[in-house]
Amino acid sequence: MEDGKSTGPKAKWWSRPAPGRTARTAPDEPSSVEDAVSAADVTADVTDPTSVAQAPAPLHEPDQYSTPPYGGPGPWAPAPPVQRPVPTPAHGTPVPPQYAAMNGAGLPNATTAAPGFTPPPQHSPPQHPQSQHPQGAQPVLQPQLPQSTQWLQYDPWGAPRQPLTDPGPPLGAENGRKKSRRGSLLIGAVLLALVAGGIGGGIGSYIERNGGLTQVELPQAGRNAGGRAPDSVAGIAASALPSVVTLHVSGAAESGTGTGFVLDNRGHILTNNHVVAPAGSSGEITVTFSGGETAHAEVVGKDSGYDLAVVKVTGVLGLKPLPLGNSDNVQVGDPVVAIGAPFDLSNTVTSGIISAKDRPITAGGEKGDGSDISYVDALQTDAPINPGNSGGPLVDTAAHVIGINSAIRAADNGSSTEGGQAGSIGLGFAIPINQGKRVAEELINTGKATHPVIGVTLDMKYTGDGAKVGTKGAAGKSAVAPDGPGAKAGIKPGDVITAVDGQRVHSGEELIVKIRAHRPGDRLDLTLTRGGKDLSISLTLGSATGT
Repeated sequence: MEDGKSTGPKAKWWSRPAPGRTARTAPDEPSSVEDAVSAADVTADVTDPTSVAQAPAPLHEPDQYSTPPYGGPGPWAPAPPVQRPVPTPAHGTPVPPQYAAMNGAGLPNATTAAPGFTPPPQHSPPQHPQSQHPQGAQPVLQPQLPQSTQWLQYDPWGAPRQPLTDPGPPLGAENGRKKSRRGSLLIGAVLLALVAGGIGGGIGSYIERNGGLTQVELPQAGRNAGGRAPDSVAGIAASALPSVVTLHVSGAAESGTGTGFVLDNRGHILTNNHVVAPAGSSGEITVTFSGGETAHAEVVGKDSGYDLAVVKVTGVLGLKPLPLGNSDNVQVGDPVVAIGAPFDLSNTVTSGIISAKDRPITAGGEKGDGSDISYVDALQTDAPINPGNSGGPLVDTAAHVIGINSAIRAADNGSSTEGGQAGSIGLGFAIPINQGKRVAEELINTGKATHPVIGVTLDMKYTGDGAKVGTKGAAGKSAVAPDGPGAKAGIKPGDVITAVDGQRVHSGEELIVKIRAHRPGDRLDLTLTRGGKDLSISLTLGSATGT
């Protein structure tokens, strides 16, 4: 490459031409071993009169370390070849062929070196002793050494043949190990993240489900004395339950369960007639008190017309009678509590209100002759009442009995394929305690109950409004009993009674219910229709023995 300077030979920077000699220049390009000249090729310049003169002695002693420019090969040896720096071409610095297969440390590249390549041997520079020429003798020049020493191979612009420190592994292998190490680190980091995430997720899930890693202790209110207001359901139940009993009745053909409550300290218990009816004349009745004590009971008296019965236990101490209230004081909407053993679940407490008063109902009639039909001017309640509640008390907020639970209105006929009974739909009926008290007293005192009567036979097939007096009575007798309360008041066959004490009557059943709501001897005001005319009469109720 041209650099604007002379291309002729030049003396090297460290060469010193001898006086009277032509300076020897080195060739422009580095010489190889094949280009080295021998002693026979080097002759003195015969034209130069000083050529035969004795060679001057070196200015310095030979350097035992052969360090240029003062050491060997000395001023008489050819200058070591050097390279001239040239501008870097646009495509990069060219690599000499002899270095193309070497790495930066001067060692063969394992990926590019030719098979069987062996690095050239290192040569120590030869020692050149000082030449001695005898006086007057023709000087003999030392033959040039082959250019295979380290000085002939020295290239200041090339890569060093020996590194200052121990060379590391080849570049390709080092990169491979780094990549492998980096890959291993990456895989390890991913695995660590997965494990940490799994552990963290498990811990978080456990904490979310269990609320923490420590033992859970939930806050709780302390125990109180257990007292309740006397007029609350709990207060009413606590006061009434000790007086309520469960009756288990078994007879020759059937058995049943019902409820009753204690009337006095002598062991009298009031219940429904249909509860004790399965016992018949030879059955067994067992009474279980709220505390679990049991006792045998005997029937004192019963009446199917009122559906009431009284049984008695003996030898039981600590009986607590349940106070009786006054059903005439009850108002629609008053809160009530029903206590019983529905489906033999003793000591069951339910609550509700009085839904209606003076509700005329009839119950029974299984015998078919009407002798077991009960007529009740009942209290209606929505307190849940189910089979087994029969005979139990319906109490007010003072825990006083105001009714005897006796009937329910079921959604169906009360039967099923398994022989079960329908449950409560919120239509329960109780016998007013005022009526129950009178009947209970009669049953305890006489064993029988009396029914108030007016002495007439009613036409129960009449579909008009009111209760119609029949034209004929039983066994062909008159429908109006002679010398009876009705006959004395002026009632005639065919009259239609439409009201009792000012309350409308729409059927014969309603008239019976209204009459039985009174005692024998009570005076009633009746309104009737005869021949299209309205009449008003008064009569005193008579008495008949019930069954």
